[in-house]
Amino acid sequence: MCRLQRDRWSPASNVRRCSCYAKDNIKHCCVHPGSVIATSNNAPSGIVPDSQASQAHHDTPFKKVEAGIEALFAGEKHSHSHLGYVCDYLHPEFSVNRYHSFAPENTGDAKWFVDGCSYFHAVSEALERAQKSIYILDWWLSPELYLRRPPSKNQQYRLDALLKGAAERGVTINVILYKEVPAVLPIDSEHSEKALEALHPNIHVFRHPDHNPTGYDIESELGIAFKDLTHFDLAKASHAAIKAIYGVKDDTVLYWAHHEKLLIVDKSLCFMGGLDLCFGRWDTNSHPIADAHPGDLDAIIFPGQDYNNARILDFANLDDWSQNKLDRTQNSRMGWSDVSLCMTGSITHSFVNHFVDRWNYVYGVKYGEQNDSKYKPMDAPGAIEEVGKTVSRATGSRRRRFANSLKRRFTQGLRGLSRSRDAIKEQNLNIQLTRSCTRWSSGHRTEHSIANAYVDAILKAQHFVYIENQFFITATSSQQHPVVNKIGAAIVQRIQRAHFNGERFKMWVVIPAVPGFAGDLKSNDSLGTRAIMKYQYNSISRGGHSIMESLRQTGINDPQEYISFYNLRNFDRINTSSTIEEAENEAGVEDEGARKNDDQVGSCHCLEAEGTCGNSNSCREYQVQSQTVVNQTKNAAYMHQRDGLSHFVSDEDADAEMDAFVSEELYIHTKLLIADDRLAICGSANLNDRSQLGTHDSEIAVVIENGSPISSTMDGKPYQASKFASSLRREIFRKHLGLLPHQDPEQPNANWHPITEAPNNYDWGSPADVLVRDPLDPDFVDLWRATAKTNTEIFRRAFHSVPDDTVRTWRDYDEFFTKYVKTPADTEKEEQTMSEENNAKKDDAKADVEHQGSTQEGRQDGNKDASNSTDAEFSKENKELQQVEETARDQEEAQVDRDISELDDKNKDGNKAEQPCKTGDEESSEQSEKAEYGHVVRKEFPGGAEELREWLGRVRGSLVEMPLNFLIDVDDIAKKSLGFNNLTDEIYT
Repeated sequence: MCRLQRDRWSPASNVRRCSCYAKDNIKHCCVHPGSVIATSNNAPSGIVPDSQASQAHHDTPFKKVEAGIEALFAGEKHSHSHLGYVCDYLHPEFSVNRYHSFAPENTGDAKWFVDGCSYFHAVSEALERAQKSIYILDWWLSPELYLRRPPSKNQQYRLDALLKGAAERGVTINVILYKEVPAVLPIDSEHSEKALEALHPNIHVFRHPDHNPTGYDIESELGIAFKDLTHFDLAKASHAAIKAIYGVKDDTVLYWAHHEKLLIVDKSLCFMGGLDLCFGRWDTNSHPIADAHPGDLDAIIFPGQDYNNARILDFANLDDWSQNKLDRTQNSRMGWSDVSLCMTGSITHSFVNHFVDRWNYVYGVKYGEQNDSKYKPMDAPGAIEEVGKTVSRATGSRRRRFANSLKRRFTQGLRGLSRSRDAIKEQNLNIQLTRSCTRWSSGHRTEHSIANAYVDAILKAQHFVYIENQFFITATSSQQHPVVNKIGAAIVQRIQRAHFNGERFKMWVVIPAVPGFAGDLKSNDSLGTRAIMKYQYNSISRGGHSIMESLRQTGINDPQEYISFYNLRNFDRINTSSTIEEAENEAGVEDEGARKNDDQVGSCHCLEAEGTCGNSNSCREYQVQSQTVVNQTKNAAYMHQRDGLSHFVSDEDADAEMDAFVSEELYIHTKLLIADDRLAICGSANLNDRSQLGTHDSEIAVVIENGSPISSTMDGKPYQASKFASSLRREIFRKHLGLLPHQDPEQPNANWHPITEAPNNYDWGSPADVLVRDPLDPDFVDLWRATAKTNTEIFRRAFHSVPDDTVRTWRDYDEFFTKYVKTPADTEKEEQTMSEENNAKKDDAKADVEHQGSTQEGRQDGNKDASNSTDAEFSKENKELQQVEETARDQEEAQVDRDISELDDKNKDGNKAEQPCKTGDEESSEQSEKAEYGHVVRKEFPGGAEELREWLGRVRGSLVEMPLNFLIDVDDIAKKSLGFNNLTDEIYT
C-alpha cells in the first residue's frame, strides 16, 4: 500500500509527489483521499500548488479576510484548500477513516426521496410509530408544519401534534436548533423552542450558539433600528457593527450556522438531507406555484406562511403563522426542489454518536454551569474518551471540574472507532457519514471530510459527475480571494485529464437562477444577492480564474463539451375569477381573510387555543358563494402524461386569462453529487466555503456506494451501475425533463414510506427510463440540451424573467425587464400613490360631513324649540350623522375604484408608443401596462390567450439554460464599496 512521502518534492513543479508513481499525469492517492497529488513533472498547467503562507492574525475574527487563506486555519494547510498538500497529520485522530472523517465506513439500507411530499409523509409515519426516542437537529423547525396535505384532511399530521403524541406515549424528544440573530434572520427559533417545550415535559430543546451583543450603537452607524435589520444590511456594516450584532466567541464572529438536517427515531432509523422540518419545503415533483381555491378552501395545499416566495417577501412574525402578506390571488409561490434520504442499519450508529456529541457539547458550554435540572447530558452510545478539553480551556478550573465530573457520560466524537467486519455483511450499501465542524460548532478541531469526499469523487469519476446544489462557489487557485475551497480545481483537473487522454466525460451542474432573497436585482437592497451571483459567475466562467477560463487556458476551446450549467423554472395558473370578487361582496369577507380563518378553524381541534377561531359564518358564506369557481391550476401541464393546455377552457376575458398565468424560478435546495451511477453524496452541505471549510457552518453528508447492481449502459457499452445511485439520478433527470407523472399528494405509494417499510420502487426499463438510462448517449445529450433551450426561449418571451442571456448590461436589463415588468419599487410607488389619493378623498369626505354637521347645528341654535328636543331625537340625529359619514365614505371608495377602472381602460386602449418627454399621465399609463412580477407580458402575444396557451403548452419539465452571459459586460455587478467590502464578502461565500 502506497504512502505519501511528505519530504519528496518535484523540483520542476514544486508539487508534492506520491511514491505510488503512476503513468497518468494526474493521480489521486488511494491512501490520502481528498488530497490532490501530481505524479508527473509534466502535469497540465493551470493547476498549481499554493506557494505562499500568510501571517496568522490572531487579533481579529476576520482572519480569512485580513490575513489570507492560511490564517483561517492558524497555519494549517488542508488538502481541500491547498493544492499539492495533504492534511492527514492535522487529523491524527481521524486518519484511520476515509476522508479523515470522524466516522468509519459503515453499512446500511438507504432510500431516496425527491422533493418534500414523499419525504415528509415518511417522516410522519416514523414519528407516529416512535417508541423510545426522537432526536432532531435542524437549521429551522416550524412546529405548525403539516407533514401531509391537504391540511384540512390531515390535522393529526401537523408536526407539533405528532411530537406531542409521541411525548405522551413516553418518547423522549431532544431537539437542537440553530439560534439565529432575529434582526437578520426571521426563522424565530425562540418561538419554535417555546412552542415545542410547552407541549410536554418530555420535549427538550437546545438553541445554539448564544450571541452576545456588545452594546455597540448599530443604529447610529447604519441608520436603521436593530429590529428592522435585514440580512443584507450587513453589507453596509463595519467590523465593530458585525461583532455587535452576532457576538464573538474564541476569536470567531458567530455569524456561522448549524445547518444540519437530521432526524433519528428510536436510534435505528435516520432521516437526513436538504429538507428542514419547516415552512416552504413541502412540495410535489410538479411543484405547483399557485394555490388559490376560492370554491373550496379545504383544497388549499400550502396554508398560511407555507405559501411563500422568497423572491418577493421573506417570512415574518412566525408566531402568527397563518398570517401571510403574500397575496396568493396575485402572486405565485416559489417551488422547492430538494433531495433527502432515509437510512437504517449500522450507519445509524454514526448518526446517533454525532447527535449525542453535539447535544453534550451544547449542554457543556451553555447549560452545565447553570445546573439546570430541566436539561441533562446524554449517555454516549459509542467509545468513551477524555472529554471537555476545549470547554475547560475556555472557562477555567470550575468548568474543568464540571467537565471531568461528566467524563464517563460525555463524548467528543468517534476518534479511532474501527469498522465492524460483521456489520459490513449485514447490508448491501457502503455508507459513510462525513461532516464539517470546528471549535465553535462542536468543540472539535476542524473537520472538512465532506470537502474531501467531493474532491475524491470528482477526481476518481470515470464517466460523469452530476452536481445539484443551492450554491456553486469554488476556486481553481489561490487567486480567487476570498474563496478558499478547491473543488473547482478538482473539476478542472478531471476535465483536463479526460481531454488529454481522449476520454468521453461530462459534468452537469444545476443551481438556482437567483439566490433566494427578495428584491429587484438592480436595486441597492440586492447588493448581497448580486455578490453571491458574482462569486458564482467567477467560479464558473468569469474573473480570470474560473473553471471555464482555466480549461481554455490549457487548450480546451469549448469547455461546455465537458461541463454545462443549468437552472430550473416552471409556470402555473392562479385560479382567479370574477366569481371571487362576487363571493367577497356577497359574504362581506375577502378571500385572504376566509383563507386565514380556514387555516385557524381547521387546526382548532388539533392544538390551537380555544377562542382563536372567531365567528366563521361569513367565511362559510364565502365558500358557498364561490362554489362555481373551477379549480384549474396548470402546474402538471409540463409533466409526463399531462393534459396540456390545448383543451383548457376559461370563463375569463382574454386579458384576465393571460394575467392568470405566472412563472417563477424553481428554487434548488438540493445538496447532491452523483458520479458514474455508482456513488452518491447527499446531505446538508452547499458547494461553497460556508459549508465546505469546516470552520464556518456545521454540516453533515453521507457517501453512498456499491449496493445491489443493475445492468445498464454507459457511452453505449454494457455497464454495471448501483441501483441506488442510478435510480436516484434517473428519477431526477426525468423530473427535470418532464418524464414523470404528476404527484398527487393524496395518493401515496411505496416511495412515500420509510426504508423499514419498503425500498425505492423504480420503473426500470420503462420507455421514459430508457431515455435517461445512458447519460453519455448522444440522443440523451441532445434531449437534455434541446429541452433546456426550448424551455428557456418559451419563458423568455412569455415572462421576460431575469437573469437572461440577452441581458448583458444594465441598459439591456431596463429594456428587457424594467420596461415590461413591475419591480417592487414600482409596486411600492403605486401603493403609496393610491394610499395618498384615498386619504385625500377621505379627508374631503370628512370635511363635507363636518360642514353638514356644522350647518345642522347652526339651524338648531337658531330654533328656540330645539331646546325641547328629547334624547331620543338627539340620538336619531347622531345616527343620521353616522349614516352620512358612512355614505360619504362608501361613495368616496367607490369613486376611487371607478377612477382606477377608467384609468386601466384608458391605458389598455391608449397610445403605447414611447414619447421623448412623458407627462405624468403618460408615465402612469405606461406603468399600468407593465406586467406584475412573475406574470405574462401581454404585449408579446397579440393573438391573446389562445396564442399564449399554445406557446406555454410546449414547455416540458422545468430545465432551462443557465444564462452565463447575464450582465457579462458590466465591469463588476457587486463593486467593493461601503455596501460591500472585505469585512462582509466572506458572509456570501
